[in-house]
Amino acid sequence: MSEPDRRLMERLFPGPFTPQRNISAAAPAGGGNKTLKGIIAGGITGGIEICITYPTEYIKTQLQLDEKLGKYKGIGDCVKQTVNQSGVRGLYRGLSVLVYGSIPKSAVRFGAFEQFKQLAVDEKGNLSSGSRLLCGLGAGVSEAIFAVTPMETLKVKFIADQRSANPQYKGFAHGVKAIIAAEGIMGTYRGLTATMMKQGSNQAIRFYVMETCKDKYRKGDPNAHVPKLIVGLFGGFAGACSVIGNTPLDVVKTRMQSLDASKYKNTFDCAKQIMVNEGPKAFYKGTLPRMSRVVLDVGITFMIYDTFMEMFNKVWA
Repeated sequence: MSEPDRRLMERLFPGPFTPQRNISAAAPAGGGNKTLKGIIAGGITGGIEICITYPTEYIKTQLQLDEKLGKYKGIGDCVKQTVNQSGVRGLYRGLSVLVYGSIPKSAVRFGAFEQFKQLAVDEKGNLSSGSRLLCGLGAGVSEAIFAVTPMETLKVKFIADQRSANPQYKGFAHGVKAIIAAEGIMGTYRGLTATMMKQGSNQAIRFYVMETCKDKYRKGDPNAHVPKLIVGLFGGFAGACSVIGNTPLDVVKTRMQSLDASKYKNTFDCAKQIMVNEGPKAFYKGTLPRMSRVVLDVGITFMIYDTFMEMFNKVWA
């Protein structure tokens, strides 16, 4: 992987004396308003994707919250207990929270990536290895701050509440009101550091792998067409790479956003307690359901996103 050079850093983080460059000259065909297109296409993509993949997200979160395998024996047992207790609809508990959160999250992610990409591409419209990583990192950190942290905190609290003997949240609006009343707005930003680390590394890995695979397939021509099935396969591979790389961060983030988060002083104390009390294997709890969800999730996401971006580029100059 090549190191990002000084010119790349100036493009991504321009100073007052940085010369302006003609972005449109470097953009691929149909690239006008790429950031806005990315925001809209990303938002639509996020809403569709989460409705398809939510049950695996629910199971993953349940297993990560199940310290020392106290209640569930595994994925199958978790599904069985959930269905027996609440029916199939129980696998969709908390979906509304993620639908509300997935749309802005995906919009911010893809909009930010398109913006960073416009600033980082070379004269032919290609991204270097270093710029792919930095653009993905920027997209991940952006979505962590503006969308993921508050919505993920709400999601984890909703799921954890449903596991209790006497659930206290009567619905999305009531739950949000109760959480803010009890903890304030900052209560929805628990685990921000872990989330920024997780989302930043997540998107850095995914966009790097995805853009690298597409670049190899297109043989350096940014305007060459990549079939949707190939895009889906590349996306699934990128998702698998990200799971292997940052599941420990996902476990820490989930614990920091749970109803029991008050027992941790900060993100690093949470990681320390998990290591001391549960051992290193605890950092990979929920890996299999997360892998199944993410591979499907990322593959579908990139396929849907590319479809809408191609459509927008045809009708929106």
